[in-house]
Amino acid sequence: MARDERFEPDLGRMRAPRARSRRYLARILAATNLARGSGPAARGRASGGPRMRSGGRTGGSIAQSLSGFAPARRVIFKARIVRLAGKSTAAVAHLRYLTREGTTRDGDRGQLYGPESDSADGREFLARGAHDRHQFRFIVSAEDGAEYEDLKPLTRRLMAQAEIDLGTRLDWVAVDHFNTGHPHTHILLRGVDQNGHDLVIPRNYIAVGFRERAAELVDLDLGPISPRQALERARRDMTAERVTELDRTFAAEAEADGIVTAHANTSIDQTLRAGRLSKLHALGLARPLESGRWRLEDGFTDTLQRLGERGDIIRTMQRAFTEAGQARALTEQAIYDPRAPGTQPLVGRVLEHGLADEHRDQEYLIVDGVDGRTHYVRIGAHAIDQADDQFGGGKGVTGATVRVAPRAAGVRKADRVIAEVAAANGGRYDGEAHRRFDPKASQSLVEAHIARLEAVRDATRAVERDAAGSWSVPQDYLARVENMEAARLRYRLVEVTMLAAQSPTDLCAVEGVTWLDQEIVSGMPTPVRAAGFGVEVRRALEARRAWLAGEALFPNPADAAAGARIIDTLRARDLSKAAANLSRELGLPYAPASDDERVTGVYRRRIDLASGRFALVERAHDFTLLPWRPSLESARDRQIRAEAKGGGISWTLGRSRSGPGRTDL
Repeated sequence: MARDERFEPDLGRMRAPRARSRRYLARILAATNLARGSGPAARGRASGGPRMRSGGRTGGSIAQSLSGFAPARRVIFKARIVRLAGKSTAAVAHLRYLTREGTTRDGDRGQLYGPESDSADGREFLARGAHDRHQFRFIVSAEDGAEYEDLKPLTRRLMAQAEIDLGTRLDWVAVDHFNTGHPHTHILLRGVDQNGHDLVIPRNYIAVGFRERAAELVDLDLGPISPRQALERARRDMTAERVTELDRTFAAEAEADGIVTAHANTSIDQTLRAGRLSKLHALGLARPLESGRWRLEDGFTDTLQRLGERGDIIRTMQRAFTEAGQARALTEQAIYDPRAPGTQPLVGRVLEHGLADEHRDQEYLIVDGVDGRTHYVRIGAHAIDQADDQFGGGKGVTGATVRVAPRAAGVRKADRVIAEVAAANGGRYDGEAHRRFDPKASQSLVEAHIARLEAVRDATRAVERDAAGSWSVPQDYLARVENMEAARLRYRLVEVTMLAAQSPTDLCAVEGVTWLDQEIVSGMPTPVRAAGFGVEVRRALEARRAWLAGEALFPNPADAAAGARIIDTLRARDLSKAAANLSRELGLPYAPASDDERVTGVYRRRIDLASGRFALVERAHDFTLLPWRPSLESARDRQIRAEAKGGGISWTLGRSRSGPGRTDL
């Protein structure tokens, strides 16, 4: 009888077939991916919908039942491609926004970093890309980003993976922001590859790939979320007043007839669908039909998006009130809508100035109005630089008094003149044709119209100039200009005007023209309620009237001529006082410019007075002060010519190496 202990091991072949040969690590990773619902099969669904992941086989059945709510770490990825040709100023401004104060956890200035260094030089990065055709701007925000102590390693691994996927080295810088409820990273990527050619990223990789790669990395760092966490997240989405993944699923299902059903394959999924449809019904966005069917209102996702934006606005306003130390119940909160019929200009004090959309540089103001309400005002894109200049050269706008008014869209008078001149000249515009059309047209006026044509060409390519300086103007020129202005209006709906950097109380005894004086002499003053900022303004107006009476400047709103004389007297006093100080400084006498005088001289600098901003123009034997315009800063220490026309001043800038300067209309 053979002994049971004896056996002969059969080792088989020394090497298994190639198809079955796998390293131990590969087997572990494959098993992990299988348990999480990842791996190649899941990646294959990346373009079709969210992947299904779970914390293991125990929770797999629950996780798989949430068909519309994949239990993966969610990451928001926003991408924007910006054409840089001739727009280096906008790129510098955007970089300054990203590195502004108050964006770190400690409230300090944001710090740029790169692939290998925690401190990157933004100006050097922009200089490297000065001739790039375009630039990529990304925002990466993990839903659980608050769990990261430092976002830099995550960003570097994401961009390293993108280099592998795209097959080229990438030149980028980034900055982390912690000033919102969700920490996020801004990434600036040059639009060239490692060989200096234009970098082209596939559309699907921008739409899906970056987000999926980031989600994978967050999963590796924090671990997959549990089925319980996934279910809680789905329940929060069920009652959210914003667009959710389930809303997008409904929108896709309802494309044909607008009807969806609450029925689903699992009880959990059906509960979530029914709960979300009930919430949409409460919001007036869905109506129940028979047999568990629902009809969705047209554009319900757009309405949800606006509701989400409104919720963000309300939270922003509440934070501003808290930081300002004011009780929220004291004033009514409102959103200033310049597109609403009958919207009137708004006057008030700025409580907060910030970015409503950091990705597109959309800014906002929170204004404590004289109407007794607090307004959220979206002021548009790329307005920070203009505001900094207008509000005191970078001192900030918080605490300033401003006037906000809807911007008017449409063609300008200069556009109509250009069209008329071209129509009478075979579709061409030039200086000679303009003078034949209008013999009184000055050279500065012609140059102003040429500047307008250059602006239209840069924005629309609707007009072209030949080597002789003649412009081809199409017959539909006015229609194209109108479309151009309407497009600009989408990004900047309002005009913000600085009234005073000081509080109204500090203006009561100022020897110069203030906005209080303009209100006092106006035949149609701004209505001021005895609530909020309006209380302070009412008191200041009474004190200013008393001061004017003491100076023998008796305001009479019924007498427009008397009001104009008061303004002229106050401005003359302000200019005379400033001119005396400047005369001692320059060693030159001051010579006021008359209304019909042509002034030729060298623009030296801007002079800020209570009555406004003035340009110091130095001539051979004296100097004068003229109303200032931002375009003059490009002509500092250069020859300029000013000519009074129609109650305003037409400026002609001196010639430089790049050619004749432009003149504002």
